[in-house]
Amino acid sequence: MASPRTITIVALSVALGLFFVFMGTIKLTPRLSRDAYNEMKRAYKSYVRALPMLKKMGVSSILLRKSIGALEVACGIVMTLVPGRPKDVANFLLLLLVLAVLFFHQLVGDPLKRYAHALVFGILLTCRLLIARQPEELLPEKRMLSVNGDEQPLIHEAAPEKGKVKVS
Repeated sequence: MASPRTITIVALSVALGLFFVFMGTIKLTPRLSRDAYNEMKRAYKSYVRALPMLKKMGVSSILLRKSIGALEVACGIVMTLVPGRPKDVANFLLLLLVLAVLFFHQLVGDPLKRYAHALVFGILLTCRLLIARQPEELLPEKRMLSVNGDEQPLIHEAAPEKGKVKVS
């Protein structure tokens, strides 16, 4: 049976992955929701206006929106379907992206209700990454050390703690 840690990581990975695939798709195409797509277009125009440095670098609102949307879709697919280390990389990239989006919202002075979802999903991404990076606890039967073909308990478990008497 899977450990609670594994179940938590898988559940967070799938939920976050699907969310970012959905949000990235909204940024890329009006097929899911024309209103949300138009709102994204308007928001990204205000982000580029607030950061003239982007304009000087040749980054238009369309390029910024489509780049972020494509990155969200790609990382969301990895979070949902790809096992192992790539999930952690996608998680980290999405976390950086969420931080950038929070910065954009603050820059243009959006009210909290406009970016609360980004805060929540940023926290969820952080939690998933922290849980995934924790070392897995070994079960008691796996805490044996093999020495010359003989299995012995690990040293810290075999010796009683200082100041305590082992009673049989």
